[in-house]
Amino acid sequence: MGEVILEMKKIDKSFPGVHALDHVDFEVKRGEVHALMGENGAGKSTLMKVLTGIYTKDSGTIIYEGKEVEFHNTREAQDDGVVIVHQELNMVGHLTVAQNIFIGREFKKGIRIDDKKMNEEARKLFDRLNIDIDPTMTMSDLTVGKQQMCEIAKAISHDAKVIVFDEPSAALTEAEIEDLFKIIRDLRDQQLAIVYISHRMDEIKVITDRVTVMRDGCYVGTLITKDCTKDDIVNMMVGRVIYEEPKTKSLVPDDAPVVLKVEHLNAGKMVQDISFELHKGEILGFSGLMGAGRTETARAIFGADPKESGEIFVNGQHVTINSPEDAVKAGIGYLSEDRKRFGIVVQKTISENTTMADLANYMKGIFIDKKKEKEVAQKFVDSLATKTPSVDQMVINLSGGNQQKVVIAKWLCKNCDILIFDEPTRGIDVGAKNEIYKLMNRLAAEGKSIIMISSEMSEILRMSDRVVVMCEGKKTGELRIEDTTQEKIMNLATRDIN
Repeated sequence: MGEVILEMKKIDKSFPGVHALDHVDFEVKRGEVHALMGENGAGKSTLMKVLTGIYTKDSGTIIYEGKEVEFHNTREAQDDGVVIVHQELNMVGHLTVAQNIFIGREFKKGIRIDDKKMNEEARKLFDRLNIDIDPTMTMSDLTVGKQQMCEIAKAISHDAKVIVFDEPSAALTEAEIEDLFKIIRDLRDQQLAIVYISHRMDEIKVITDRVTVMRDGCYVGTLITKDCTKDDIVNMMVGRVIYEEPKTKSLVPDDAPVVLKVEHLNAGKMVQDISFELHKGEILGFSGLMGAGRTETARAIFGADPKESGEIFVNGQHVTINSPEDAVKAGIGYLSEDRKRFGIVVQKTISENTTMADLANYMKGIFIDKKKEKEVAQKFVDSLATKTPSVDQMVINLSGGNQQKVVIAKWLCKNCDILIFDEPTRGIDVGAKNEIYKLMNRLAAEGKSIIMISSEMSEILRMSDRVVVMCEGKKTGELRIEDTTQEKIMNLATRDIN
């Protein structure tokens, strides 16, 4: 690692009702990958938005390349070589790769855009990153992983010296993550400074040189990655020890009634002849590799996607589910893995989101009973320990873990007895994960029944009473938790079923 290229000193930032940053210190050196970690709401993204001009700091100092700076917008930051690659990709799908990379900075020949020159320059960027992408391809035709690579190339095109990666691996496959790490190592070798925000502890140990931890808007400390353990980092993040012991036996009585029975469900290539049962008070884990068909199975059960054949029984009664409305009437709630797209309306308040699935019960004639709506929303904020100044807070201003709690509140408000949790802790930190786990266990103890789809093996082993494993659209096995190991799950998840 070289000298310090960027230093943030005593950065302070407040929003109405929230002290987001409380005199935070942070530095990054040339030629290092520096992790920035903390629970959701700790202030990581806010700090980086202050750095890159998205937010204006209330006080504090930013020293960049030996000079005090303050960027007033992302364009100023980019022009000076400080670039952020956001978790949610900011690409225009119908344009080509090269057009996306140079959007707003197009090369021109006279008054016409010079696509040939842009393609040439894009190829040079990809060559520098050792990436094989055709600059003339339409962006929407690329995988999420390839789109991520284009975002990195776009960052490099600004002659970047500091690149901030905000949850870069959240939507990537294992192979794509490996490709991402190769690029990051190459950039480090070229003496760029990398800030890496992630909740994935295993990644932090693999790719970073130092770790800075934040908690509740404050700087906690900085560790050298190779000299610390996962427990050291977790303890700094949450201020307490979190135990992730696997479940050793099912908590469901042998005579627990079957609340959901799925028989011979078929819905395209990814859902082929799926049958299983879910018992009252049970957490049934669905495991498998990416593309195994778990989400597609859940969406077919919930009526979000059409099914070709198969029967569904709720509490012993045959039900016809052709739409999510039918599923909700049958007492089934679905927490999508993409909560911002399918779970919540981020530009509405907590109270508005909470009653959304049960709005008919909150009407006074043609008007919504706002008082009643706020009362029930407050009840769920209290019971789920949602961190918010009030139920009038816009959901977009909540952390990922607290947004997830709003989705859960929506289905509890509707009083759904069967809940499908699709990747319930994706994109949320270890402390918020622990809260979601406690909540799921509490719901199960109260008699709710949960299908939990998860790509995290530790999550499956910690939470499930039984485990269903899928591979390439088919169910390849079912395991009691006391008989379940990572090896058994992986064997079933990679089974040759042809």
